[in-house]
Amino acid sequence: MKHFAIPAALVVFVALVPTTSGAADKPNIVLIMVDDMGWSDIGPYGAEIIQTPNLDRLAAEGLRFRQFYNNAKCTTTRASLLTGLYPRKGGRGINLLDKQMITLGEAMQMAGYKTGLSGKWHNGSQAPHRPFDRGFDKSYGLWDGCCNFFDPNQADPEFKGGKVRFFGEDDRRITEFPDDFYTTDAFADRAAQMIKTFAANDDPFFVYIPFTAPHYPLHAKPEDIAKYKGKFSMGWDELQKHRHARTVELGLIDADWELPPRDPEAQPWETAPNKEWQNTRMEVYAAMIDSVDQAIGRIMTTIKQTGADNNTLVLFLSDNGSCAESPGGENNVQHVPGPKEFYSHVGPSWAYAQNSPFRRYKSRMHEGGVATPLIARWPGVVPPNSFTDQVGHIVDFLPTFLDIAATEYPASCNGQDIRPVEGISLLNTLKSPEKVAARDKPLFWFYSGSRAIRDGNWKLAWDAKVKRWELYDLVADRTEMHNLAGVNPDKTKQLATAWEAWAEMTGVKYK
Repeated sequence: MKHFAIPAALVVFVALVPTTSGAADKPNIVLIMVDDMGWSDIGPYGAEIIQTPNLDRLAAEGLRFRQFYNNAKCTTTRASLLTGLYPRKGGRGINLLDKQMITLGEAMQMAGYKTGLSGKWHNGSQAPHRPFDRGFDKSYGLWDGCCNFFDPNQADPEFKGGKVRFFGEDDRRITEFPDDFYTTDAFADRAAQMIKTFAANDDPFFVYIPFTAPHYPLHAKPEDIAKYKGKFSMGWDELQKHRHARTVELGLIDADWELPPRDPEAQPWETAPNKEWQNTRMEVYAAMIDSVDQAIGRIMTTIKQTGADNNTLVLFLSDNGSCAESPGGENNVQHVPGPKEFYSHVGPSWAYAQNSPFRRYKSRMHEGGVATPLIARWPGVVPPNSFTDQVGHIVDFLPTFLDIAATEYPASCNGQDIRPVEGISLLNTLKSPEKVAARDKPLFWFYSGSRAIRDGNWKLAWDAKVKRWELYDLVADRTEMHNLAGVNPDKTKQLATAWEAWAEMTGVKYK
């Protein structure tokens, strides 16, 4: 890819906070992740309307990755992020953490860190699968996948019978919430409390903050929604084009890459019915991201107040691309976006624009599903306002964090042999963004029939609805507009064979 001039922008965080004594030479790490956010939904990655001043500052003071990847789905991303391994058991479902895996919490405890989690866990709500059981000294949040933002104990209409999600603190369940409760604020407040407590001691700390926003249901505070009234009246087709132009201007993508046409599951804005309701969906979605940015600002203020700012690595990313899912019906205009009484979603038409300039979205393995912003801020270590073309993946977090902590990846944990880590350390890239760490194996993906493999510049992708392999050269065509499978059958076969071997190893059932 071409190299661009570097403008100011937002960053994904891992916070390294300096401690006061004892283990002060080991940096703290704060890992912040949002849920179902599109690639260009924040200012540092192309958003012009959604206000993200705190992420803007993080990016201006840190490093932005142009090519960082997740697993395209809530559960599988969390399993890989926590373990440095690809998901086993077929790559689907909860309770993906088994005894042959070590979690980030357990690994960082071994490295001498205090550990905390505040937010969405989504890897099991019962012992021994809770964060409290898997290495986190303190834990608070949603152990399931999503919930009502104002009252997590309210029944979830996505499930027959109205299932109530599991919200917990350490080893107990929480079922009552105050009238002014809002998950984004609660997660940030509890994370800030953990940081204050940990920073008062000699040990370094690792705090993981996986927000649920902007995952459905579309719930936001009225004052945040009001900021965006009428701001998206141009519709999703124009928003995609504006976002594309902005990502080129910021130096995030190559201007020669073609902008994909409207997604096949989206509709033309010109003929879309119920435009006022459609606009409200995007206004509330924007408000949810705005609220997360405000929360990040409070977390960063807490880090600074503890004196840990200069010794803390902060990372920010998303668990997958924007979400086109519509549980309960795509066009139910009776579901008013915003208040807690309703359970609404953005739908595929806004989702494809949120992922501009890439194709597809959550659960799909084209770039719109698997690509994420990643911002890293580490004063005195990460060069400010910098960019990198390093290809990274969430399996790289665990080896990177252990490298930062000067600790070896263990061969066993609690008397159980564990699988070798499958990611690589990106510490040298954090220090020198122009240095590209070598990766001797391809990257792999699978979820619900969709699959992909990336080896160097080549990517082979299979969409569950299209049901065929597509081959792309991501240097020449990262927006995946020119399928080369027909003109390069040898490379297609080679990568397909490698993917099938990986699927066999991890238990994927794809035939």
